[in-house]
Amino acid sequence: MTEKVKSLIEKLNAEHSLTLAEYRELIESSSEEAAALLAEYAVKVRKKIYGNAVFVRGLIEIGNVCKNDCLYCGIRRSNRTVKRYRLTREQILECADEGYLLGFRTFVLQGGEDAYFSDETMCGIIRDIKKRYPDCAVTLSLGERSFDSYRALKKAGADRYLLRHETADKAHYEKLHPPKMSFDNRMKCLVELRELGYRVGCGFMVGSPFQTSETLAEDLKFIESFKPDMCGIGPFIPHRETPFRDELSGTLEQTCYLLSIIRLIYPPVLLPSTTALGTIHPQGRECGILSGANVVMPNLSPVSVRKKYELYDNKICTGEESAQCLDCLNARMNSIGYETVVDIGDIRKENYNG
Repeated sequence: MTEKVKSLIEKLNAEHSLTLAEYRELIESSSEEAAALLAEYAVKVRKKIYGNAVFVRGLIEIGNVCKNDCLYCGIRRSNRTVKRYRLTREQILECADEGYLLGFRTFVLQGGEDAYFSDETMCGIIRDIKKRYPDCAVTLSLGERSFDSYRALKKAGADRYLLRHETADKAHYEKLHPPKMSFDNRMKCLVELRELGYRVGCGFMVGSPFQTSETLAEDLKFIESFKPDMCGIGPFIPHRETPFRDELSGTLEQTCYLLSIIRLIYPPVLLPSTTALGTIHPQGRECGILSGANVVMPNLSPVSVRKKYELYDNKICTGEESAQCLDCLNARMNSIGYETVVDIGDIRKENYNG
C-alpha cells in the first residue's frame, strides 16, 4: 500500500467523500493491506453506530415471473427453462406467520416485475401483514413501478423499498439491459421513492460485464450523493441461460473491499452481506460482516420454490441461509464476535453528522 492510497483511505474515513478520480485510484490500488485498513475503519464506525448487531430480515420471494429481459438475470423473460411460480396471498401470509414465530420483525417481499402483483393485490397483502403484525416492517423489492403505484403501496403500509440501480453509468446500464429499459427511469424511481417517504435501498453488482474502475467510481459517487438507507451489493455471478453465461464472476475480495468503502462513505447505511457472497465462498457472509456489513436476509420462502428463484447459477437455497436455521446463522455470527438481531433494525443517523 502506497502512502497515496493510505492518505486516500484516511481522507475517506475523516470526510466520507472522495473525488471521482480518487475513488478510481482507490479501486485500482486495492491490495490486502488497503483492504485491511479499510475494513478496520469500516468496522470501527459501524460499531460506533450499531455495536455488534447484525440485523436479520425474512426474505419472501413472492414470484419469479418477470416482464423484463435483463441480460444478466436468470429469471429474465427470454429464459424458457425457468419453472415459473407465483405465491398466493395465503402462501405469503403463511411465510410471514412462520417468520413472526421465529422472531422476524422485518419481511422483505421480493419478486420480478409481474403485472399479476398489481397495486390492488400488493396493497391487500401489505395491509394483511401490517394488521397481523403492526410491530413489523415491510420492505418491497418489486422493481420499477409508477409514482402512483409506489404511493399506493406506501399508503397501504410499506416501509422500505429496495431498487438496485445496478450501475450509475448510463452507457454501462445500456450494456446490461435491453433497449426497452431506461437508465433515466431507474434513477427517477429512486428519487420518487425517497420523495414518498420510503426508506430507500439501491445497489449494484460487483464485477458485472463491462464494469470498469470508472463505472465503479460513478457508483460510489452516486451513493455518496444519494445517501441510501440501505445499499445492496454482491458479486456478479453468471447464469447459464443468459447472454453473460461465459463471463467471470465477481470476487469476494473486491466485494468486501467495496463494502468497506461504502460504509465509510455513509456510516449509518444498512449494508447487507448477501446470499451471493455466501454462494461464491463458504464464509462469504462472515467476510462481508467483517468488512463493514450489518444485515443478512435468510430465506422464508416455501422450500418448494426456493430453487426456482435462481437469479444466478448455484444460488444457495437450502441449509443455513434459510430462516428456519436462525440458530445456525446466529452461531456463525457469534463465531466472529457478532450477534443476530431480529427486531425492525431501522437506520440510525444520530451518531453521524455528515
